[in-house]
Amino acid sequence: MADIKNLNPVEIWRNFDKLTQVPRPSGHLEKIQAYLLEWAKEAGVEAFKDPAGNIVMRKPATPGMENRKGVIMQAHMDMVPQKAPDSKHNFETDPIETIIDGDWVRANHTTLGSDDGLGVATIMAVMESKDLQHGPIEGLITADEETGMYGANDLPAGELNGDILLNFDTEVWGEFVIGSAGGIDITATLDYKEVETDKEDAAVKVTLKGLKGGHSGIEINEGRANANKCMVRVVREAISELDARLASWQGGNMRNAIPFQAEVVLTLPKENIEALNDLVADWKDEICDEFEGIETTENIEFFTENVETPKMQVPAEIQDNLVDAIYACHDGVLRMAPSMPEIVETSSNLAIVEIGDGKAAIKILARSSHEYYKMYLATMVESCFNMAGMKVEFSGSYMGWNPNPKSDILEHVLKVYKEQNGTDGKVQAVHAGLECSIILSKYPNLDVVSFGPTLLSPHTANERCQISCVAPFWNLVKQLLTEIPAK
Repeated sequence: MADIKNLNPVEIWRNFDKLTQVPRPSGHLEKIQAYLLEWAKEAGVEAFKDPAGNIVMRKPATPGMENRKGVIMQAHMDMVPQKAPDSKHNFETDPIETIIDGDWVRANHTTLGSDDGLGVATIMAVMESKDLQHGPIEGLITADEETGMYGANDLPAGELNGDILLNFDTEVWGEFVIGSAGGIDITATLDYKEVETDKEDAAVKVTLKGLKGGHSGIEINEGRANANKCMVRVVREAISELDARLASWQGGNMRNAIPFQAEVVLTLPKENIEALNDLVADWKDEICDEFEGIETTENIEFFTENVETPKMQVPAEIQDNLVDAIYACHDGVLRMAPSMPEIVETSSNLAIVEIGDGKAAIKILARSSHEYYKMYLATMVESCFNMAGMKVEFSGSYMGWNPNPKSDILEHVLKVYKEQNGTDGKVQAVHAGLECSIILSKYPNLDVVSFGPTLLSPHTANERCQISCVAPFWNLVKQLLTEIPAK
């Protein structure tokens, strides 16, 4: 494991190194919550866990700066648990193994957790500092952002006292975000009665892996391959041409990550196995050709292996409806923002497909900065799966964050950034979802901006953080806090 705690600035990297030792995948936050509370106690910082599972820290103003506007620094504690297919890492028990690779810190075939561990480490660095001058500050470290923004959604009203919100969950240094997309989770489910497999049939597992995957907000516009959408083309053809039947399907594991792997088990007459092998090989060539220049095609694996024939499988009519619905389901960019054509306005991610043992569940995350189009897309997907006889539910809906280009804190941030770096910062709206929109719905008078050091490929095993931009990021945070204006 690389010794990242001595990188510059040590104030942030030392704390991030500690965070990598504490398991914190979304949905399993007990250890990180306990760690942050114990850390705050040892640092002499006021801290508590609120009813939503968020950790709130408070630090009084430096003497003489009590009249400054209050600042809330915000990041999320959970991380996306993605790993390479050959990794044995257990995100609920194992620390993240970090590697220094030139100007980058990455992990050993897993997500790094810099999204948003770097933000949390920054809050810790500010809170423990003995010489930083500042007004009243709070740290809001939210729970389960990656799986549904539950901590922000359940944030109690009246808990925060600040006037300004600095969100540390943006992945491009020098970009200052003042708007983000809203989102909604769509879950289609169906219970079915399995039928017996033909005892004369054989079974073949078809596996697709080695795709890039990626963040379904930041990287959805790159046209990366979706493992579920690639797999359904093979499955549908095998059913129609080779008398195959579907026994099970597992594809994707996170609603906000483009699925990079999928596997299905098909049953079929023994005499058609060779034809299935050829079909999969042909589709591998086709997918590599289609995604040349987008995917790293030499990493793509699409193969078959004979397995024990399962006793039960999906009934033919149910199977056909499910496969057709997956085939028809929208995935990718639906519309670019008319006012900002370089920004995705509306998209969907066919994230998870789970079929087997009498149950089918399909999960999609739809995003849009336009509320009407968000619900239009959600209803489009709902209609698709309704036609397959599935029950469709919406959950975790959150509004977009509407940009305020006249923001006082944005003006101040841009001024300090230019003073320190000699170049203008870029004001941006993003297609990714940020908790700012939810927090603003509860605290509408906050002045908000989001920024952070450069991260590449979050939500994948290739996630990495650029070392050289963490120091200027830290310098910006420190000067901002020192120069926050009076109320």
